[in-house]
Amino acid sequence: MNFTHGLRTWPLNSRLCDKVSRTWKVLAEDEVLWYRLCQQEGYLLDTSISDHSCWKLALKNCRARERTLKTNWKNRIGAVSQLQYEVGKILCDVHSCDGVVIAGYTSGEVRLWDTRTWDYTAPILEPMHGPGDAGPQPHVSFVRINSSLAVAAYEDGTISVWSLMFGREPVHRYQHNQRIQALALGSESATVATASGFEVKVESPNDRGFWQTTETFEIQKLVNFLNLVPDVTGSPVTVAAAEDIVYLLKAQDPGKILHSVYGQPVTCLDVSAHEAAFGVKTFGWLLNEPNQILLYNLETSQCLKKMGNSISDFTCVNLHNSPPNMLVTGNKDRRVRVFDLRKSESLCSLYAHQLGVSAVQMDDWKIVSGGEEGLVCVWDQRMGTKLWEMHARHPVRHVWFNSHSLITANIPDEKTPRGASITDDDLTAHRKHRGIIYAYEFSVDQLAVESVLPICRSSYDEVTGYNYNIGLAVPYDII
Repeated sequence: MNFTHGLRTWPLNSRLCDKVSRTWKVLAEDEVLWYRLCQQEGYLLDTSISDHSCWKLALKNCRARERTLKTNWKNRIGAVSQLQYEVGKILCDVHSCDGVVIAGYTSGEVRLWDTRTWDYTAPILEPMHGPGDAGPQPHVSFVRINSSLAVAAYEDGTISVWSLMFGREPVHRYQHNQRIQALALGSESATVATASGFEVKVESPNDRGFWQTTETFEIQKLVNFLNLVPDVTGSPVTVAAAEDIVYLLKAQDPGKILHSVYGQPVTCLDVSAHEAAFGVKTFGWLLNEPNQILLYNLETSQCLKKMGNSISDFTCVNLHNSPPNMLVTGNKDRRVRVFDLRKSESLCSLYAHQLGVSAVQMDDWKIVSGGEEGLVCVWDQRMGTKLWEMHARHPVRHVWFNSHSLITANIPDEKTPRGASITDDDLTAHRKHRGIIYAYEFSVDQLAVESVLPICRSSYDEVTGYNYNIGLAVPYDII
């Protein structure tokens, strides 16, 4: 009998094991055994065996917490906050990493939020002003963040890089001559890639910490999508989709084409450490060929799989954050599809959004999707049913979640709408034009007061916010 396997169904089997004999009782109470079981199930991976006096109880608490978190997700139990910056005017782009959110605005300002601490004051990242930078700041085009860096690209071709360790001033700044079409930041490394015109530039610090241009690639067409391959040793590797060509850009082979079919543009792209997945728009109406998701091996440059069978375009794909051998996509035909990379057919197809799917992510049991109509939907993958949904104005352009939190962003397509400001000299835009970021927290460690909506948590002695040029009869209050 496999004793360890029997303990996996604890607490039932552990109660039986310690009644078999004295030796079995000693084994059932062995701390090393319970510590290894806890590690094998993915709990408390950064701890040592001396950190807990009873690892059986620690495993029990971890399992109970996971069950409670799953229940909270399914029933939408937890706290929700709106991350807003009124004087930033209109939201341009949002990105997040491990609960830290970065947002860029039409005012040219870039702001951070750390949703892991609710009393955190969000700093504004200062741009690095050049000698000819007098006047209003250009709009922010793209923002990206990882565990150590934050990056913003502006409409005038400027890129600013901040270190999250060293304050609000940029540690690096460089310039393109034309508007930036795509921006990528390494998931763990300090590497930035940008595409402007027919040029892709890769920047990273050297051994002494000084930033420099690592590689510059010249390509034939304008880039639509850009990703840095994670977990690469040595020189960085970049995957760029330029209309109907997908490039694999690396120092050893700078002009390598991964995929190219004339007249079949790439509609979405994502990469993992060894593979790239992208949607291709075919001549379906002419040659009876459906639109598909192609999966390529980045080491052999071979096409591993063709997935999907849709007459509409695939609009988003998530490979990097999906479970092993899994992939989730969104399509203009309003459906979310989950694929097993070992098969060609989809495991499930969910009718999700009326105007098409714009963002999607999955884990081992749930799917979170965002649509062009502004809906965020949470799905039970096994049952194929919708658990709950939330709506806000503007399309959902960013979705990110982990075991206990969810970040979504509704970003307007129109950055200069007519009548956005109340007056010509107003510092903000009307609420309906701004866009919004939501932070959901499903952790069981939430205090009761933190489960109350932010609008109900304000105090009358706070003087915060912006008065929208309205003469208030009483001191400003956020209720």
